[in-house]
Amino acid sequence: MRSFLAALVVSSGLISGCSFDSVVGLVDPYRIDIRQGNYVDQEMVAQLRRGMSRDQVRYVLGSPLVVDMFRSDRWDYVYRFRPGSGEAQQRVISLFFAGDVLDRIEGDVAAASGEAAAAPQQRSRVVEIPPAAGR
Repeated sequence: MRSFLAALVVSSGLISGCSFDSVVGLVDPYRIDIRQGNYVDQEMVAQLRRGMSRDQVRYVLGSPLVVDMFRSDRWDYVYRFRPGSGEAQQRVISLFFAGDVLDRIEGDVAAASGEAAAAPQQRSRVVEIPPAAGR
């Protein structure tokens, strides 16, 4: 009788261990929002002008997340947001320099022209920036 009881306890422990995953699936734990990288919004991009120095760009946007040591003329600002429940979102903005001055911007930023009012959900891949006032 004692060995039967011990076998019953051991087998019930093994069975409950196998079904532990299904019990955890019923309980939805709280997950925090995770933000990583450089957050760059449209207002910050609107402050950029063609011909700005690297220091001026760094002042407006902050230090870039990725600086390629083989291509020193490109800075990448990467931002990733993963909400506790839902799909992850990612933005990548690349700044290209000619010498030590800003030449162009590419990335996932909303267009600042009238196109944005017509289609607010679409993203532009290339952003035109006007030249600096004194150049």
